[in-house]
Amino acid sequence: MIDALLSSIAVVILGVISLYKWVIIIAAILSWVRPDPYNPIVQMLERLTQPAYALVRRFIPTVIGGMDLAPVIVIFILIFLETFLGRLFASMM
Repeated sequence: MIDALLSSIAVVILGVISLYKWVIIIAAILSWVRPDPYNPIVQMLERLTQPAYALVRRFIPTVIGGMDLAPVIVIFILIFLETFLGRLFASMM
């Protein structure tokens, strides 16, 4: 029973990481086309992504050649977390 609980928690955590990766990708693509800032979807994406970007920008200079690399860095961190936690959870089971 504990194995099923841990497995379910692992699936949820990995699913949230994967979903957040897609949120970052969609927000980055939308930033290229200058969407309406008053659109509720754009506002939601901004509220979801800006805290992660701010955390990365606090430690790493992300603007290189006029391009903001914060989304790329966040995606790499999420890929690392997804891989690490996936293997960690797999070894626990």
